[in-house]
Amino acid sequence: MTETQTRKADHIRICLNEDVQFNQITNGLERYRFTHCCLPEINRDEIDISTRFLGKTLGAPLLISSMTGGTQQAQTINFRLAEVAQTYQLAMGVGSQRVAVENPQVADTFAVRSLAPDILLLANLGAVQLNYSYGLDECLRVVELLAADALILHLNPLQECIQTNGDTNFRGLLDKIHKLCCKLPVPVIAKEVGNGISAPMTQKLLDAGVSAIDVAGAGGTSWAKVESERALNLKQRRLGQTFADWGLPTADCITSIRDIAPDVPLIASGGLRNGLEVAKAIALGADLAGLAFPFLQAASESTEAVDELVELLIAEITTVLFCTGNANLSQLRQSDALQKLK
Repeated sequence: MTETQTRKADHIRICLNEDVQFNQITNGLERYRFTHCCLPEINRDEIDISTRFLGKTLGAPLLISSMTGGTQQAQTINFRLAEVAQTYQLAMGVGSQRVAVENPQVADTFAVRSLAPDILLLANLGAVQLNYSYGLDECLRVVELLAADALILHLNPLQECIQTNGDTNFRGLLDKIHKLCCKLPVPVIAKEVGNGISAPMTQKLLDAGVSAIDVAGAGGTSWAKVESERALNLKQRRLGQTFADWGLPTADCITSIRDIAPDVPLIASGGLRNGLEVAKAIALGADLAGLAFPFLQAASESTEAVDELVELLIAEITTVLFCTGNANLSQLRQSDALQKLK
């Protein structure tokens, strides 16, 4: 295995087997509660949770968030996720495709389009790679490899600080992102990896030409903890422990971004664990909700486990709409059903 492949394998193992969740910071959604409606005056069977995002219709407001690729285990996970995404018409992102650029032999571990011909499929590279010899050609390559509908540029300064030999030159990236957005034939999505995107940074990214934002806030998997587990020396291990709970809670990211950018396509991810939290994120203003860890757990088990997870998520989202008297997601967003606790 290459160094990057080994890192990908380590990430799966650590996320599944070690305690790498945030302990002190939550996603912030527990500060909100739906007002129960005892007489919804709607038929639950007629509730519609479909939506549109970046020009594609989705069966539910769910994104299978970017996770993995580059190894045999990662291929199995990606293929199981893609099969279920196609069944339910969900959006799906793949893990960073840098490993496939470095080693084209592992490109097939990402190649899920044949299993999911109709879904909203998102390619993925680290934005910082634009400072490490990557440019338009590499971005086009990963988009074409996936036959992707958009490219995620993930922003992970804290993870790179903790990661042994991480790439930490983030100077001048906004200008390079702007140039890329002008030339790339698909939309660019800016995404954090679990520490959140603030409203001021959202404005800068939108000004640079980014088409959508995935807040990926704090409250779920802590990549500082993950990289601390992989650290080769005491300094890096301690650094990861110090910053284990660093970041902006997901709920705060959603509300602050919506205040300054009411129309930007917005994905809420970061610590979402069930359909109730998905519905809260949608009610706060998100267009889609992304989940990673629950899908990783299920896909590590079987395709059937992923199918069961999606069925549950859909049932939970639908139940929220039913018990708040809303027939679709648009009504939920426009209602005052979600209240902030005092």
